[in-house]
Amino acid sequence: MEPIKSLIQDMAGRRDVRAEHDRIMAGLKENSRIRSFSEKNPQIGIEEWERHLPRLYQFAEEWEHCDHCPGLENCPNMMAGYRPVLMNDKGSLTLTFSPCPLLLDREVKKRQSELIRSYYVPKDILRATFKNIDKLEKGRQLALKAAGDFVRSYLNKPEEAKGLYLCGQFGVGKTYLMGAVMNSLAESRHAGSLIVYTPDFFREIKGAIQDNTVDQKLDVLKKVPILILDDIGAETMTPWIRDEVLGSILQYRMMEHLPTLYTSNFNYDELEDHFAYSQKSGVEKVKAKRLMERIRHFTTLVKMDGTNRR
Repeated sequence: MEPIKSLIQDMAGRRDVRAEHDRIMAGLKENSRIRSFSEKNPQIGIEEWERHLPRLYQFAEEWEHCDHCPGLENCPNMMAGYRPVLMNDKGSLTLTFSPCPLLLDREVKKRQSELIRSYYVPKDILRATFKNIDKLEKGRQLALKAAGDFVRSYLNKPEEAKGLYLCGQFGVGKTYLMGAVMNSLAESRHAGSLIVYTPDFFREIKGAIQDNTVDQKLDVLKKVPILILDDIGAETMTPWIRDEVLGSILQYRMMEHLPTLYTSNFNYDELEDHFAYSQKSGVEKVKAKRLMERIRHFTTLVKMDGTNRR
């Protein structure tokens, strides 16, 4: 679509301005968003539409940019990261702007990063995609299929998507595959995801007692649409971490139908044994089993093998 300013300047230099005006109005009427707004607001008269021709052009042009989004960093809209919205203000046509999902996601991640420091997203994870994972290596096919199934399930019916539990030895690419899941969902401009290195997060949450930010930090993990707990089972377990921190997070996410994904060196039974033992309280099998029920029934267990790439 031609830029608004150059188009109107071009119109001004033409003799048959009315014919050009009618052509532009006819083109705008074909715009599905403008047509939908017009049908919902029949009280807005033709004079009001004609008076705000530049606004209508800006609306149509910027939505054209959004429909072929080049990414937030290259956004060509007048207000980068914002999309135009037509409004009916007591019969007067107005144009407002709302932040796009990419800008909202960046702001959410910024707020999270200010609160949660235990992210575990190295550069190779940020670049991870399903395309650049070695699909031929023996031991990875089931994990790749399960990860792809999760993405499709979440995009289709997020409230019914079952989480994923990847277990396997060190260095076989479990975290990298989770990065591919995150990036695949990000490309679809769908719900945000958060990956935290679990041992560091549990150490951080203990320190949060000092500055009274425990509840704030827990809320981030409770409410993020997709949570990935990386290397669960590598932490030093205490009853407080198990029952008040991890138990609280998983209970909330279970009730709100928010999927949780995990990577671990342990399978289900080994993780349950890990949860059962703490230096202070000895063995507490019932509490460990209760916590594991929130993991077993809401994830699909997949064993991942392969070459240690570290």
